[in-house]
Amino acid sequence: MDRNHLGAFLRARRAGLTPQDVDMASHGTRRVTGLRREEVAVLAGVNADYYTRLEQGRERNPSPQVLDALARALRLDGDARTHLFRLAGSSPGTPRTLHTAAAVSPALRQLMDGYPHTPAFVLGRTLDILATNTLADALFTPFDPADNLARMIFLDPAGRHFYTDWERAAQAAVANLHESAGLDPDSPRLHRLVTELTRHSTEFGRLPVSAEQHCGGTRDPGSRVRLSHCLRSLSPPR
Repeated sequence: MDRNHLGAFLRARRAGLTPQDVDMASHGTRRVTGLRREEVAVLAGVNADYYTRLEQGRERNPSPQVLDALARALRLDGDARTHLFRLAGSSPGTPRTLHTAAAVSPALRQLMDGYPHTPAFVLGRTLDILATNTLADALFTPFDPADNLARMIFLDPAGRHFYTDWERAAQAAVANLHESAGLDPDSPRLHRLVTELTRHSTEFGRLPVSAEQHCGGTRDPGSRVRLSHCLRSLSPPR
């Protein structure tokens, strides 16, 4: 019989962690020991159904990037990480360094400019606005500067009027930064941004965030496309 060693290892490591171990909020009655599958998927930034297939042995070829993310989500040390890669038939290599400068390719900029009737913009991991098309520039004119969504939401007075539900938009921004902290906790950019938000916004540190998706839309009633960002929450940046 073909035993699912990878799935067994993932289940065992998941069962050995609690939400408190990963600084994740816990809600309702828990029927499982350790983390839920959905919680591991959120921590790793992968689809919950895909993670379920990995545990059940219906998916046997995760990429090195997925394995890296799972190793971080499950708080694996060096030996356990190497074991995870070997079970998946992959080479462990060196853990990736994620805090590199983000860039937008000319091809993507050209694609964005091909949508003259739709606001299009590219966000970095810490919600920096990396590129915009003409309509997105017009949409963001209330902000000065329009350079980072988190800063625009929490520090620019225009943010309160821009979003139909400011509270949900703010929760979404916090959740996204939590996810960034889980993926790259040593990011200098993330630390600078969180320090700035903490110093200048009383709301930033007090917002409750659950393990659900949060969305915020603009007030622009004439736009056919609602700008939204549905983001999953993780632990607060440390």
